[in-house]
Amino acid sequence: MKKNILYLFFVFFILKTNAQIHSLKSPDKAINISIDIGKEISFSVTNKGSHVMKVLRIFLILKNGNKLGFQPKLKKKKLELINETIEVQVPYKDSSVKNIYNQLTMSFSGNFEIIFRAYNDGIAYRFIDNNTDTEAIITENMELVFPNGSNSFFPKDNSMYTDNESLYIRTSVSKIKKGDFCHLPVMFDIGKNKVLFTEASLHNYPGMFLEKGVGNTMLSKFPKYVLETAGNDALYETITKKADYIAKVSGKRAYPWRLFIITDDDRTFVESNLVTQLSGKSKIEDASWIKPGKLAWDWWTASNIYGVDFRAGMNQATYKYFIDFASKNNIEYIMLDGGWSKSDSNPYESVDALNIPELTKYGKLKNVGVFLWVGLKPLNYDLEGIIKLYSNWGVAGIKVDFMLRSDQYIVKSYEETAEIAAKYKFLVDYHGSFKPAGIERVWPNVVSYEAVSGNEHNKWEVSNASNNSTTPFPVTPEHNLTIPFIRMAAGPMDFTPGAMTNVNKSDYPIYSSKPSFDGDGNFSTIFSRPMALGSRAHQVAMFIVFESPLQMMCESPTLYEKEQETTNFISQIPTTWDETVVIEGAVSDYIVLARRKGENWYIGAMTDWSSRDFDINLSFLDDEKHEIQIFKDWINTDRNAMDYKLVKDIVNSDSKIHISMSSGGGWSAILKPLN
Repeated sequence: MKKNILYLFFVFFILKTNAQIHSLKSPDKAINISIDIGKEISFSVTNKGSHVMKVLRIFLILKNGNKLGFQPKLKKKKLELINETIEVQVPYKDSSVKNIYNQLTMSFSGNFEIIFRAYNDGIAYRFIDNNTDTEAIITENMELVFPNGSNSFFPKDNSMYTDNESLYIRTSVSKIKKGDFCHLPVMFDIGKNKVLFTEASLHNYPGMFLEKGVGNTMLSKFPKYVLETAGNDALYETITKKADYIAKVSGKRAYPWRLFIITDDDRTFVESNLVTQLSGKSKIEDASWIKPGKLAWDWWTASNIYGVDFRAGMNQATYKYFIDFASKNNIEYIMLDGGWSKSDSNPYESVDALNIPELTKYGKLKNVGVFLWVGLKPLNYDLEGIIKLYSNWGVAGIKVDFMLRSDQYIVKSYEETAEIAAKYKFLVDYHGSFKPAGIERVWPNVVSYEAVSGNEHNKWEVSNASNNSTTPFPVTPEHNLTIPFIRMAAGPMDFTPGAMTNVNKSDYPIYSSKPSFDGDGNFSTIFSRPMALGSRAHQVAMFIVFESPLQMMCESPTLYEKEQETTNFISQIPTTWDETVVIEGAVSDYIVLARRKGENWYIGAMTDWSSRDFDINLSFLDDEKHEIQIFKDWINTDRNAMDYKLVKDIVNSDSKIHISMSSGGGWSAILKPLN
């Protein structure tokens, strides 16, 4: 018996001595990665001495039989500190980003590398295959193991053919069913710390999903390479044949970054620029032609304008009205959404009542650009031909919709669309899309992505939407306070804020799955006259809190004109920023943040269904006096969510501000230096 014990101890000792442990710390030394090179490659992560997670068995299996990461033999390693500054061409968060990290490059036999990076707000790793004969990737493996008791804000999908608009439902990791999976980004709450997982530098490669394994393990999951599709639908395709691999490859290449934002402070998720820092450099040398801005959107209210002397609809008079409204309110663009063309499958011809070239000429006289909606499927049949046609018409950009997939072909098509659009100095907004993952930095003419359950879901019941909600209406203030910390951490988010018909929690028929409009202001799904949960000030604050270089104003111009004071306030808010500072923040509960554009500062605050008060100082201002305009919930907001107050005052860096928000409320401020 003693001999057996001694033998087992000897074997354990030999295995431990054969394993190689390598450490990489963040520049501030708070985050530590302990990399174990044994039979396979794994690593564990701590933050401020507290265990965060284990990442097991990272490897690539190639179609030629090579397994990059099995029985690894480390040839050499290189440790370096990088300290640089990234100037962002279209800055949806910060125009200048300090890019400071420690990097460990590990070179292995088999002609591949793994690069690890440790930042003060997270970590990342990626594979680099230097073999010239690689033709396809069978799979990429990664296993995340979280401590017992961990929870997740889990955006469950039922298919990888998805619009990526599921809600972030808080649930115990242990209670997620084996085989259930979600799209990225996804957050895990492990007690002292939280972890947000997503990816960056996603180019010509399928997007990753996470699938529940055994216990507290989450596994990488990818859509297979699509070989054949069928179907006569103008927008949807049926996948009829898949390959046994996930990606085709032509020799050596770098693979996407696997990115983890790690922090014990929820504010970090909103301030982090890690996706930008881990994305490739811009291919547009001079991006001065890219004009971010707000956009008057027709589809949310079905062009439902009134009080005019013409029939509203998909016609010239309606969109000239939109242009006039945009011009009067310093709004840069209008949208002609679905229905402008003779059919979804024929994006070459407008309906007879529209003349797009004449409309764009009218818009240019008013300094307003025109966007056109188009489905990805018909666009891909004639990508350059269609964009060239729209360019000849004078159109400024396209909203591309109904991608719904993230296999290699679709991911590649995002970039091909962006490249051709850049050739014609076109802007691109992706709807029915996956999350941002780096294409927007390489092609900064990509000005936003959807991939979020936004205001459009107020037009219908959840049973008709791609959601995992157990309530009839998913877009609640709690949801609106979840997405800045999770979805927005990946990049620009086209939520389409600005609803003017606002209702309280008391108006929310929480026990009714099919409410009807009763004329008393109770929340209801009216497709052509939608409303939104939460206060007017809650919706206004979204223009500061939610990041999107192309920020759609969802409401009817008629209502914006009837609510001109609100519209005047919104019209002053920019859509790109030089600096972002989160003052207060807790995922799904509340946020208070300040953003700077030039000399002006903007403060946005939002709360969930709990009323909240905050006292903040304005020490971030310079010594000059500033005029402050405040848009806030008012005395009767708890009775009528459309009640608000606009006040003005003079403040300086010594001033303190009291923020009071009603249930589902908001608060915004615009601060401009006095000349």
